[in-house]
Amino acid sequence: MRDVYEYAVIRVVPRVERGELINAGILLYCQPRDYLCARVELDEARLRALDARADVDGVRHALDAYRISCDGETGPLAGESLGSRFRWLTAPRSTIVQAGPVHAGLTDAPEAELEHLMDRLVRPS
Repeated sequence: MRDVYEYAVIRVVPRVERGELINAGILLYCQPRDYLCARVELDEARLRALDARADVDGVRHALDAYRISCDGETGPLAGESLGSRFRWLTAPRSTIVQAGPVHAGLTDAPEAELEHLMDRLVRPS
């Protein structure tokens, strides 16, 4: 049985005024499977290619906030439903770390789909 899932690419825009970005993770939500997970992998060399003065530690901290927010155990989203957390995490913002537009698909294995999206959209080929 395949279920609908939604995902957004987590991207890093080191100089918002330039609009250049790198993909640094995937946020995936599958309501029927009660699944919400963020996987992040920062390619520091690619980040520094866009901005040699980028605050790498600050970016890593912001990316970790996506992962932590998905578990719902700690932080400002603790106790919120998975859907509420996903909507909050994908809300548009003009910060260095942000989620891109939300897309949808069908899957029978959300964890495998997350890995597939990481390979396809985040990790260098």
